[in-house]
Amino acid sequence: MAAGACLRLPIRHGEAGPSFRFRHRPLPLTVDVMAPLPTPPSQPEDTHDSYVGLLAESAEERARERGWTTVRSLPPGTMITLEYVAGRLNFEVENGRVTRCWPG
Repeated sequence: MAAGACLRLPIRHGEAGPSFRFRHRPLPLTVDVMAPLPTPPSQPEDTHDSYVGLLAESAEERARERGWTTVRSLPPGTMITLEYVAGRLNFEVENGRVTRCWPG
């Protein structure tokens, strides 16, 4: 047989050639269990549209008073990641005023 050649033998279920038999051993029963989904913290019950048109500083102060833990002001068109952060309120601010508001 040439170097690197592979010898192929026909194998039927439960056999590996004419004189060898594999015995089937049952695998132990396992059950995959996932951890429960965490309960996200509750967010302030707030109307996001109530911030549109306010001065950015006033809107940020009001949001913190109403229980938002993080307030983020962004210029229009800013590229941001889309991860959701509970308790965060985002403002799009143009010329010092809030033009858009969304949670996360």
